[in-house]
Amino acid sequence: MSGSRAVTNRPTINFRTPPRMPELSQNMVEPPSEDRSKIPNVAWSDVIRFIRQFSHDLRNHLNAVELQSAYISELERDEELTVEIKRLREMVSGLTSVLQSLSKAVSESEPGFISYRAADFVEDLRKKIDHDFSREDQEITWNIQLGNAVLDIDPQLLQEAFTELFANAFRHNRGTGVLVATARIDGNQFLFTLEEPKTQFDLSTENWGRRPLQKLSQGHYGLGLNRVRAIVEVHRGKMYAEYNPKTSVLTTTLALPASSAPSKDA
Repeated sequence: MSGSRAVTNRPTINFRTPPRMPELSQNMVEPPSEDRSKIPNVAWSDVIRFIRQFSHDLRNHLNAVELQSAYISELERDEELTVEIKRLREMVSGLTSVLQSLSKAVSESEPGFISYRAADFVEDLRKKIDHDFSREDQEITWNIQLGNAVLDIDPQLLQEAFTELFANAFRHNRGTGVLVATARIDGNQFLFTLEEPKTQFDLSTENWGRRPLQKLSQGHYGLGLNRVRAIVEVHRGKMYAEYNPKTSVLTTTLALPASSAPSKDA
């Protein structure tokens, strides 16, 4: 073997079909250390500023990649390469959407209030839920008792908060049985409750929605309930939850101020 170099058989790689990346664990977060004495105490407002700036910077880079790939696709007319460039652009677009959602989740809510009948709001909400969760809409039971009550709200922004509750219910530890959504008027309050069966539940419902980043998993960053709470509170409302271990049901309640509709004869 002296003076010669051993030759090994190397696998060939098809560059037109990139190798599939291994699936990552759904939860890549390490458990917190027992010793927290060296962990910096960072204000949530500073965390928000970091997330928004970091998301903004990454989106700038992704926009540059998107423009460059579009330019390359104009130069190269090879059909197979064009298909792969299209795939690349779709991947970049998907990541950009994730970053936009992340930045939105920590942004301040700036509602444009209008008077809106509670019954109309809930009817609009039902249509959106039926559209967004078309495969699961048969798993929801609606109980609506609203009369002519009126809400002073930003309908689109508030609808975002309600939709997040349904998304969480279908995504996290979904138990057997239907979701029960109840909307009613109690005095001068609009009360909306969502009862969801759980296979398991080990979280504290104290300060519900005030613990962002508590539960992290692939594609989800524990900001949804924090966003819901922020939207509800900017509408001068409250959010709270209660878990019943006997029935394995989590009940989330959103309470908003309501008023009676003005008389037509007034």
